[in-house]
Amino acid sequence: MPASLDLTQFVRPGDSIMWGQGAGEPRTLTEALVEQRAALGGVSVFLGSMFSSTFDAEHADHLRFVGIGGIGANARLSKAGSLEVIPCHISSVPGLIESGRLPVDVLFLQLSPAGEDGRHSMGLIADYLRPALARARVVVAEVNDRFPFTSGDTLVDPGQIHHLIETSREPVYVPSAPPGPTEQQIGEHVASLVPDGAVLQLGIGSVMQATATALAGKRDLGVHSGLVGDWVIDLMESGAVTNARKPIDTGVTITGAIFGTQRLYDFVDHNEQVQMRGINHTHDPAVLASLDNLFTINSAVDVDLTGQVNAETVGGRHVGAVGGHADYVRAGTHSAGGRSIIALASTAKRGEVTRIVHRLADGVTTTARSDVDIVVTEHGIADLRGVPLPERARRLAAVAAPAFREELAAQAPTLC
Repeated sequence: MPASLDLTQFVRPGDSIMWGQGAGEPRTLTEALVEQRAALGGVSVFLGSMFSSTFDAEHADHLRFVGIGGIGANARLSKAGSLEVIPCHISSVPGLIESGRLPVDVLFLQLSPAGEDGRHSMGLIADYLRPALARARVVVAEVNDRFPFTSGDTLVDPGQIHHLIETSREPVYVPSAPPGPTEQQIGEHVASLVPDGAVLQLGIGSVMQATATALAGKRDLGVHSGLVGDWVIDLMESGAVTNARKPIDTGVTITGAIFGTQRLYDFVDHNEQVQMRGINHTHDPAVLASLDNLFTINSAVDVDLTGQVNAETVGGRHVGAVGGHADYVRAGTHSAGGRSIIALASTAKRGEVTRIVHRLADGVTTTARSDVDIVVTEHGIADLRGVPLPERARRLAAVAAPAFREELAAQAPTLC
């Protein structure tokens, strides 16, 4: 840690601090925050998706943790009761920042070295950082010579930075677990629904990786996604993704966050075929409405027999978030020629727990049944669009694990 890095120069008691999610976390700064927390007089930090080991529940002695959910490392804060969750669509975060409802007094940024024009890049994360940059009283930047340079809504003028430190360290890696047979079967089912020329939104994780592998034989696919993982490399290098048929951002993969391995970070570095855009472009309803054949593919914790989706909690504990779930589900459903797909394994805990359920146990509905289109498990495809409740329940029970189907079928009439 640089000897000159004294956060009390910039941070006041009661301040709210923000930084980039996931791979955008400037760990030298966040580690300094943990180390110096007692001297700061009590501050709040806003957590997006976190995949580092920087924060633990014990740090709540001087830090107030507020965030959008329990994704990644945030789950341990949620389990300890140390995370205050704001249940909001990710599309609403820029507006919350701009209005001051989500305060940003101090912004920590991780930046690439400056380009030829003297500007730095926010590299692996764009999403809500630009409105935060405009709102913050103080901007402290960590310029990391191992951080990639990307274009789009990521460029930062040196005049916008109040204090800068230089580091050289690996970015946060967010690898997906290798897909197993269950994930591979789900991926094949999903890919069977996607036509050539479709525009894709996918996230990260083994199901998404398996889906991308199964899509490798498609042609002229496009990508407009709030988040991409290593899967985007294979699809672009194989020629499956060309973005050639997109009516906007033609020829360019659009995303707001890049979470993956060094292979992905090297791939996007100075790659003009990948453009980073803020949430006001990646999730904006008007932008998404302009994309025909938009296929949105999202995961879930569980789905009930009426089609309601929980993507946030397990046993009352936050392990996910509202995020862009509902934004993209609705966009895919309303896109001309598009579809919205919820993809999940039919069971959890080695087959002991069904994820197609009678009712959502925690009473948390991330996406309403009126917006849900297609649900896919390893056992098949349940097309729910325009289907009345009794038939919905039958179709969803049919894609549950065989051990639970009879019980679910018996419970179905109580919902209709």
